This record gives sequence, C-alpha cells and structure tokens, in this order.
Amino acid sequence: MLVELRELEIFLVLAEELHFGRTAERLYLSQPRISQTIRALEDRVGGKLFERTSRRVGLTALGEHLRDELRPGYEQIQRALISTSDQAKGVSGVLRMCVPTYSMAGPHFTEIARAFQARYPACRLVVAEEFPGDFGRLRQGAYDLMCHRQPISEPDLTIGPRLSLEGRILLVHVGHPLAERGHATAEDLGDYAVVSRTGIPARMYDDFFPATTPSGRPIRRGPEITMSSDVLHLVARGDIVHPTVASFTTYYRHPDVTSVPIIDAPQTESVLVWLADKENAAIRAFAGVATEVVDARSRT
Repeated sequence: MLVELRELEIFLVLAEELHFGRTAERLYLSQPRISQTIRALEDRVGGKLFERTSRRVGLTALGEHLRDELRPGYEQIQRALISTSDQAKGVSGVLRMCVPTYSMAGPHFTEIARAFQARYPACRLVVAEEFPGDFGRLRQGAYDLMCHRQPISEPDLTIGPRLSLEGRILLVHVGHPLAERGHATAEDLGDYAVVSRTGIPARMYDDFFPATTPSGRPIRRGPEITMSSDVLHLVARGDIVHPTVASFTTYYRHPDVTSVPIIDAPQTESVLVWLADKENAAIRAFAGVATEVVDARSRT
C-alpha cells in the first residue's frame, strides 16, 4: 500500500483538530481536498477512520488505532527531514533566545553566548529579556530557546542542559536587620512582604514565594512588578524582601540593596528549554556550547 507523506499529515491533523475547516486552514488546503484524501485513505485501509455528522467529527476505533500507530513514525520522519536540512544548511540564520531574567541564565551565560558566537559566526544570537517568561511566547514562535527554572513538566518541551545550580539568597535593603544578622531562613519570610505573582509561572512562584512559612505563618504579598529591576527599587524602599538566586546580583545591582544567604533553602536549577518539534542545528549547537562551558566551570 503506497501512501504519500502529505496524506498522512492530513489524516493526523484532522485526527487532532476533528474539524475539516480548521484542518484545511492549518494545512492551506481546500476542504474538498481534505475530504477527498480521507476517503481515499479509508478505501486503502478498508474501513472508516472518522464518524462524520452535521455537528461533529470523531475518530472511529480504527481511526484511533491508525493515529496511534502512525504518529511516532511520522514524527521520526519529520525529525529526520529537519536534521538533514540542518546539516545541509549548517548552523546559520538567527537564533532567538528569551531570558525571563538574566539570573535564570546563570552566572556563565555571557561566556556561553560569546563562545557560541565565536564558533558559529554565520548564526546570529539574539537575546531578549522578557518578564515573566512563561512558555506561551516560545510556543507562538517568537523565540527558539528559553532559559527557565526547574521544575518543568511540559510534554511538548525538551529540557536541555543545565545552565546553573545555585543557592538561594534574600535581597534586603542596606541596614536591614537580616543584613546585620548575616543570613535568613524560610521562617523569616513571615515577618516581611514579597512580590505578588504578576504572571510568574505558578510552580516557580509557589517554590520561591510560598503562602506560609514552615511553621504555618502567612507570608504577606506586596506590590506587583513588571520587570526585574522593579524588585530592586521595592527592596531598597523596604516595601519587600525578595528570595532569588545568587547570580541575580551579578546582573542587577542597586546601591541600597544587599543580600544574605537563605541557609535552609534548596538549590535552584536553571536549564535550556525548547519546543521538541522545532529543534534544529542552531539549538543543538547552542546546547552543546552551554554544556561545554558549564562543565568546564564546574571543574574549576
């Protein structure tokens, strides 16, 4: 049985959309072409793949079986075609990367970016800081890569190499009682306010800014922020304290802000992230350079 790749694509998209109109729009084809292709495929397999009524389209048991059998092989073919095209083109073009905050990129990010650009001069790395940095913009195609903090559990994303593994600190104003003491604990957060969520991904926010202290005391919510530098002004004024990671002070500074270690907080891991079905040679090259630089730094 000979079946063209385009026919398989039409079937799989319709199996996902369950709507002939949306499938036609997505594939830039006419609805009659979609219907014709599905009828021809049904004739070849010898059974109905879709139940069609005036109100809905649904997969039959046979259609579900074909979808489940086809999808892994189709995705592997797509990856092979992309990989082969990448090899033919080499690492070139533009690689767009989102850094929600530079502290997520870790202390070695500048070295990673410089090494990548030196090794692959035909590929221009464009880095944008965009707070709060959820995965929507990655899925929309605005970026090819993001750096983000674990935990991440998104099935359509590839979790790449580690960028950093850092201890946590608490930003406080100069002269703050905790600065005088020289350290902070998770329990101390019950005495102060922290930023409101402001679109920060829920799992990350709950990890850094829990609702209560270990003993159950509520942790107050302060003002919202729209960019990382807002944190410094709020801390300097004494409106909030701010749990973050050690490399935050590498990228963001204020003369009236200092930091102390949070001695009972777990370490935080930052990683590279990209859409699994959009992986290309440039993404793999950047991930490889990041691995080399971080591994080399961990040995020194």
